[in-house]
Amino acid sequence: MTRLLSVILTAATLLGSSSLAMADQEFNPLLQLFGGGGMGGGSGPIPRTTVSFQGNYAPGTIIVDTRERRLYLVQEGGRALRYGIGVGRDGFRWGGVHRITAKKEWPSWTPPAQMLRRRPDLPRHMVGGPDNPLGARAMYLGSTLYRIHGSNEPETIGQAVSSGCFRMVNDDVIDLYNRVQVGATVIVKN
Repeated sequence: MTRLLSVILTAATLLGSSSLAMADQEFNPLLQLFGGGGMGGGSGPIPRTTVSFQGNYAPGTIIVDTRERRLYLVQEGGRALRYGIGVGRDGFRWGGVHRITAKKEWPSWTPPAQMLRRRPDLPRHMVGGPDNPLGARAMYLGSTLYRIHGSNEPETIGQAVSSGCFRMVNDDVIDLYNRVQVGATVIVKN
């Protein structure tokens, strides 16, 4: 019991300086750390990093490379922030150019009819929160059913397992969400 209390106190101390401070007050940060999908400081399976990036893209453009399983947020000076992502499994990968049309914190989730036909066991609706498969944030892509969103399954980052959405660890999706605006261009390379 003393060891558990020590771990909880240490985690609470670390959380005070991490990006979890940005998470909504309505969800307990310790629940996020221990069960909410990798919100502890960007330490997902593929660490977020700044990289050199060549291309004729305006700063703020998002480039999704589905083969590489990385998302790039273009910055000034030939640089980009690179994030690890989970992508669509075989038969669910797609490409194109869209814009972010909406952003939501702790989004609710209603599986589309096509998904319910494949998986009738899924709930018909889930309110936002740590157990929701959309995670801490979601950015909606044009008029598609697809999103860039968080995940309560951080082990799927770097994998091809989704139905076409792009998954990120919650810490990374919060970071991206805070950096991009509605209207940002998203280029998906398949």
